[in-house]
Amino acid sequence: MTRSTTGPAATDPLPSPKERRRLREARELSERQVAAAVGVTAATVRAWETGRASPRGRRRAAYSRLIGCAEPRTAPSRPAEENGSGTMPTVGPDTLPAPDAATPDGPTTDRPAPDGTTLATPTPGGTGPAPKPGSLTAEEAYDDLYGRTAPALTRQVFLLTGHRGLALEAVEHAFRIAWQRWPEVATDRDPAGWVRAASYEYAMSPWHRLRRSHRRTDPLPEDPARRALLDAILGLPPSYRRTLLLHDGVGLGLPETAAETEASTHAAACRLLNARAAVAELLPAPAGAADPGTGPAPLREPLAALSLAEEVPAPPAAPVVRARGERVAELWTRAALYFGVVLIGATAFTLHTAPTHYEEPLAPAERVGGVPPLGGPEKLTPQDLKLQKALKGELAHGPERLVPRIP
Repeated sequence: MTRSTTGPAATDPLPSPKERRRLREARELSERQVAAAVGVTAATVRAWETGRASPRGRRRAAYSRLIGCAEPRTAPSRPAEENGSGTMPTVGPDTLPAPDAATPDGPTTDRPAPDGTTLATPTPGGTGPAPKPGSLTAEEAYDDLYGRTAPALTRQVFLLTGHRGLALEAVEHAFRIAWQRWPEVATDRDPAGWVRAASYEYAMSPWHRLRRSHRRTDPLPEDPARRALLDAILGLPPSYRRTLLLHDGVGLGLPETAAETEASTHAAACRLLNARAAVAELLPAPAGAADPGTGPAPLREPLAALSLAEEVPAPPAAPVVRARGERVAELWTRAALYFGVVLIGATAFTLHTAPTHYEEPLAPAERVGGVPPLGGPEKLTPQDLKLQKALKGELAHGPERLVPRIP
């Protein structure tokens, strides 16, 4: 009797197909390399990452260990050499930036915090590790996430849009939605990334162009260098601007940037290169020394300096945002209930007034032809009227009428 290969290894949890691809690209492994290590073809690995098939047995366990999905899914906090925040997979010869140098240990002003959302925020004492979700209530966990991410996220959205008011509005909108869907956000692999993606989507919505207050950006900085940098960033296409801010500003790796922008790694790398080149051309002075073989230099330090130098309004307190979110949810619930009541009433009125039997419609009128025109006496002439008058007068004064007698 043979032993089945679909034993306990087949029950090992695997992430979604999209997450499998992201984990493979984060480890800079190609489909052929994974296929050779597991013992399958590249087409089979592609089927695993598109959801058409799933590995089983020993291949499932080997594939799980290879892509590292069994590791704790926490926000990337390793150096640039380990999490891929400064390296890019090869797209073409001499087309991608070189790996960024590792930053020294310790808190800096242009290095992302452990949650991966801060941008150019002063960290004199460092940002401590986030508390465990199980040791806090929902309100405390939400307030902690809001306090760690809201100020830096407001600065990010300002660099993304150039509107201080829109940045504050987008961050508050994202956190209101996060509170309404807090069970989903709290169990997410990266809650700060969830809120960041929601705020970016709201801030970059094309419907804001219809608002008169958002048709023009806020006044640019007085410093010529900062003014030129911000003007160059705002002149980029929205997708290039977002990719540049996530990779060089926030410090995400290229696979994470591609996943958040819903693009392939190759497309994200091309957008990043084109954005850096466009900004370098518009700046009065080069942002940094660029190697001709690797392309323009990263813009981490200029973006950090620009973010710290600009005055951005402070977001409201977390309890205020939670109260506003609950108020908005209550208003939408009442509106839905009122609409349902009106719909039910209209339906009942229609059923009550609708006919219960068929009524044959009246035939439309038809034109009758062949009937002669209506005739009558002709109009009297003046002579006829004179004669009629004379006759009437004679009958009043004429002889008496003879009545015959019967013998």
